[in-house]
Amino acid sequence: MAGITSYGAYIPRYRMNRKVIFDQFGWFNAANASVARGEKAVANYDEDTITMAVAAATDCLNGKDKQEVDGLYLASVSLPFAERQNAVIVSDALDCSSNIRTADFGGSLRSGTTALLSAFDAAESGRNIMVCASDSRMGKPGSSQEYTFGDGAAALSVGSDKVIAEFKGSFSASHDFIDYRRLTEEKFGHDWEARWIRDEGYGKILPETAFGLVKKYGLDIKDFAKIIIACPVAAALKELVKILGAKPEQIQDNMVSNVGDTGAALSLMMFVAALEEAKAGDKIMVLSYGNGSDALYFEVTDELEKVKEGKKGIKGYLSEKEDLSVYGKYLVFKNIVPLEVGIRGEEIPPTAMTVLWQQGRAVSALVGSRCKVCGTPQYPRQRVCVNPDCGAVDQMEDYRFSDKTGTVNSYTGDNLAFCWDPPQIYGSVDFEGGGRIFLDFTDCDLDSLEVGMPVSMSFRRKYADPQRGHYGYFWKAVPVK
Repeated sequence: MAGITSYGAYIPRYRMNRKVIFDQFGWFNAANASVARGEKAVANYDEDTITMAVAAATDCLNGKDKQEVDGLYLASVSLPFAERQNAVIVSDALDCSSNIRTADFGGSLRSGTTALLSAFDAAESGRNIMVCASDSRMGKPGSSQEYTFGDGAAALSVGSDKVIAEFKGSFSASHDFIDYRRLTEEKFGHDWEARWIRDEGYGKILPETAFGLVKKYGLDIKDFAKIIIACPVAAALKELVKILGAKPEQIQDNMVSNVGDTGAALSLMMFVAALEEAKAGDKIMVLSYGNGSDALYFEVTDELEKVKEGKKGIKGYLSEKEDLSVYGKYLVFKNIVPLEVGIRGEEIPPTAMTVLWQQGRAVSALVGSRCKVCGTPQYPRQRVCVNPDCGAVDQMEDYRFSDKTGTVNSYTGDNLAFCWDPPQIYGSVDFEGGGRIFLDFTDCDLDSLEVGMPVSMSFRRKYADPQRGHYGYFWKAVPVK
């Protein structure tokens, strides 16, 4: 019996009221007043599709053995690298085994469910697959997409043991329906006439797969406790409910009002939100959209309640937010406008790829060492134990700090060092079980930090070197709320 064995999600800390955008560009297109309501999630300057996927997968694993993951699939239409596998960076950050299958899925907004269906195929042969869907798309300033696009990620673990939502079947349709599109070299996408997309796209393609699914498995729309419809357009969604003959209480909230249209991650994030409220016996339909549609059918089991504890999920991340009220900061975070960075921010030395390869897990997964004699953890990895009462030589084992919590030992706010969101905040962190590392702090204000406060580790973009086609990633400390 293949199905979902765990779930996780991630929503960035920053939320921007859509009125902030309208105050800047409402003069240009007053019609956008209709979408200038609510707020959307905005990735921090050091976040992208990869880092959000790592955060969602961490929430999904929730302390489980990462070595049991046999494959990791990453779905997105905003992958940072066009020619470097993005999924393997996520896998390395999680410190999964190197002997796993990794793959990127993209090119369509329904790539999240495409990856999920591929994971079920693998699960039939006994594999445990982690599926991550993450997006951070950019809308051109003043466009309706700028208002609606939001950032976020979801992760689902697929296997055949202790299944929380059994996968019962699917029905798919593929159409080269050209509504949203973007060339590889473009930063912003294009769309066709909105009414045409609503009527011919959402209005016909989604019912095709929904009715195809219920007919295939002898069901009725009323049999489903929740129906996930990846449709961010309010008018189209309202009409779809009528076409399907569903009751309003069956429709899962698409979170467009408080998170935004999260692209390839939308259907899976909605699925995670539905699982957070589901109970055993519930039937759930997931409808994705993009160059066709996938309809997936699940039935919740008694195992669901056992995995809920300790997860942050959609509800946890929705409750933690910080207002982003400066439109200029949003433009800089999204790299839409150039910013004078000064001398300190101009020169980035080339990354020594050979050294990066040699350091391997120390950089990607924050792996240090622990003395087998006295048990003292240390980072970076050492040959000689740093404990003055021990001093053992070549008696070290790998020790991962990325999944440990810590406390602030010291911190500094540096207004001279370059930072996209000054001041640059860094300091030393003492880890539970031992070990101290000097790290950057993120997702916090200088005034909110205190010595002794708890922090967790978050995989972030450390620097960007677009001239050499490279982004550097490392771990930062985030205050635990």
